[in-house]
Amino acid sequence: MQVRVQILQMNGGEGENSYYRNSLHQKKVILTAKPILEESIAQLCQKSLSESECLTMADFGCSSGPNTLLPLWKIIETIDSTFTKLNKKPPNLQYFLNDLPGNDFNTIFISVLPGFHQKLEKEKGNKFGHCFIGAMPGSFYGRLFPSNSLHFVHSSFSLHWSSQVPEFGIPLNKGNICLDESSPPSVQKAYQNQFDNDFTKFLRSRSEEMVNGGHMVITFAAKSDKIPYCKYGGEIFHLIGNSLKDMVNEGMIKESTVDNFNIPFNPQSKEQVRNVVEKEGSFSIKGIEEFKISWDANIDDGNIGLTFNLVERAKYVSNWVRAVTEPMLATHFGDAIIDNLFYRFSLKVVDCLEKEIGFLNFIVVSMTKRK
Repeated sequence: MQVRVQILQMNGGEGENSYYRNSLHQKKVILTAKPILEESIAQLCQKSLSESECLTMADFGCSSGPNTLLPLWKIIETIDSTFTKLNKKPPNLQYFLNDLPGNDFNTIFISVLPGFHQKLEKEKGNKFGHCFIGAMPGSFYGRLFPSNSLHFVHSSFSLHWSSQVPEFGIPLNKGNICLDESSPPSVQKAYQNQFDNDFTKFLRSRSEEMVNGGHMVITFAAKSDKIPYCKYGGEIFHLIGNSLKDMVNEGMIKESTVDNFNIPFNPQSKEQVRNVVEKEGSFSIKGIEEFKISWDANIDDGNIGLTFNLVERAKYVSNWVRAVTEPMLATHFGDAIIDNLFYRFSLKVVDCLEKEIGFLNFIVVSMTKRK
């Protein structure tokens, strides 16, 4: 079964179940990868860039929420400090936000951007150049920008999403909604091939859009043979699949409906990522690091000093997973089951958190375009 690209989007708006209100976990991922982002930007700035030159950048898979402009702020701080050391005035910046057309760009420009510009003016003032921010909707698995137009590319928490679920013709991954230990070898191979094809398209498209020597930093979920509870990279979604199977057993939904549903979540190993980059050939890897983050990471953001029990921690996890997956689940199963599904899911999360096996594994890759 192929999942339509149109439903691969986060919950929009600013309501209780929106991505806007439930993305602190993703913020933690961005902040963990921050040192590599800052290092890459500093190296880019130390190249022969003129003060009149405009640095053009793009964030692929930006989504909509308070995190959207967080990487840009870290970039601005690094540019400011680097050019100060060089005794040069920072250049103007052009920063494009990219996601699929269904992304709630309005929330970004209405609720996030005004505060960002106020902060920029207050903290940087006239010593920093103009920062122009725009949107570029479309799939990042194809061309989106003119040739040789981008100096820097960033992506966080996005490239583990495939352009589509591999097409099997008939349900071959029965009882699972993503790769699991019971997935047959043919399904595992199909997911790997899908990643190889998608990631190759991403790299090839960016290589055509970026200037020679341009920099790129990408962070996404990855599976790991070294961490038993991250073997497939999508263990958190296995709990949704198990909750759906419970609902089948109770006669709430049909078994065939679950058998015909797979999510396009497709993490691969660090070694496989490196293999695809080297095979495609347009980029040189400057660094690749791996880190794991608990499902309830950053729950205390803004609430330092508070203690959260297992139920509260599980609710936090359920909320951010729901913000990410609800559109595709509701499209396939209908809105009526969603509240019940995520209540069941949160109970399973409690068990994993109690056993200390609730983690996602990530890799962050720093690259430059070959000249």
